[in-house]
Amino acid sequence: MLGVALTAFAGFAGLCLAMDKHFQQVLERKPGAGQLRALRIGGWLLLLLSLVLAVHGRGWAHGLVEWLAVMMAGVTLWVFGLPYQPRLLLGLAAVSLVCGPLLAVLAVLAG
Repeated sequence: MLGVALTAFAGFAGLCLAMDKHFQQVLERKPGAGQLRALRIGGWLLLLLSLVLAVHGRGWAHGLVEWLAVMMAGVTLWVFGLPYQPRLLLGLAAVSLVCGPLLAVLAVLAG
């Protein structure tokens, strides 16, 4: 479940950074149109991947509920952390992007 949570958190990071305001706030520069599109697509793909991993690991009933719960936790962290620690959240998103899918794949291979 940790892999699902980290993958969803990284997906929300992509969607958050796909907005001009948040991109400028976190990275302190103007985004290009291609960057925003890539972040939006990447964010949605990571959220879809986290859903697939959650359903694969726990089935539709439990997997979907756990997926929604970890998504709400990730969004809450972004909502309350972005005004105060945007650079810290960017670092956490980078770690999540690497560790989330890796942990999820290891869980699938082990189980």
